[in-house]
Amino acid sequence: MTDDLDAARTELHDLLAERAFTFGDFVLTSGRRSDFYFNGKQVTLEGRGLYLASLLILQRCRELRIDAIGGLTLGADPIAAGVAALSGQQDPLRAFIVRKEPRGHGTGAGNLIEGPALREGDRVMVVDDVITTGGSLLQAVDALRDQPVKIVEALAVVDREEGGRAAIEARGLPVHALFVRSEFSAPARA
Repeated sequence: MTDDLDAARTELHDLLAERAFTFGDFVLTSGRRSDFYFNGKQVTLEGRGLYLASLLILQRCRELRIDAIGGLTLGADPIAAGVAALSGQQDPLRAFIVRKEPRGHGTGAGNLIEGPALREGDRVMVVDDVITTGGSLLQAVDALRDQPVKIVEALAVVDREEGGRAAIEARGLPVHALFVRSEFSAPARA
């Protein structure tokens, strides 16, 4: 199984390098400038990329005995759904989505969390496609604060290595990233 996971990690790295990274001059959501832009959805919203990411994250979930996985919409949505779908073969996990603002209609009016009910004692992983400042993952953590769950870990596909990990860890939550920015390089100039 380790060889399969190593091969999946290598293939996912190559897909991310090819499709998710763009190098140049960009202004990020935080207002910071960066010499690269990472759009993980170019990989997690494509069948093979989502499969590979889900396979690696599901392995981590199994190691940590996770019951439910989710995070802030939109970066977490395909990841949480992909992992939950892949887990359906054995010991299915539940997925959840954290809304950016409460829904004002229907039976769940005022709720930030969508999906099957989280249960008392559930071991939960919050996920996102990227960590920059840590804000999205921490927003998901804050939305879960009134739930009777144990948040075990925050996980991202890529950590930009720009302080987000430290911000999350400062709140007492371990962080795991499948990849870090320094594992990717800008293409050579011709």
